[in-house]
Amino acid sequence: MRLLDKKKRKVVINITSLIDVVLLLLIFFMLTTSFVEHPGIKLDLPKTQTSSGDRSEGLELILQADGKIFLNGEPVEMTELSGKLQTQITLSPDKSLLLKADKEVPHGTVVEIMDMAKLNGLEKLIIGTRQVKIPAQ
Repeated sequence: MRLLDKKKRKVVINITSLIDVVLLLLIFFMLTTSFVEHPGIKLDLPKTQTSSGDRSEGLELILQADGKIFLNGEPVEMTELSGKLQTQITLSPDKSLLLKADKEVPHGTVVEIMDMAKLNGLEKLIIGTRQVKIPAQ
């Protein structure tokens, strides 16, 4: 009497769709992490050796060498800056301002804007700089 042999079934896990999803996520994160800086705003920050790289959750004010001013990425005229700063500082959770001024902006303009921000309720001011590496000796 001959018994029927049971054929063992091979288990196959198709991971093609999983690989597709992982590669799409990888491409997505690679593309989104490259847009951290503001590519449309040309700014040459002063160089320092002691820059701490602090990040602020508050406001960001950019002063370009040609006199253009941007508050949180939107262009603002100097005449309306005080009112917009007052509104934005009251809405800011930590009442902080990251000030990024081109190294060619006159010192008087930077001081005037710092004073304007302080008068409108600013509690913390962060000056944006670019850190340079010290060459090994």
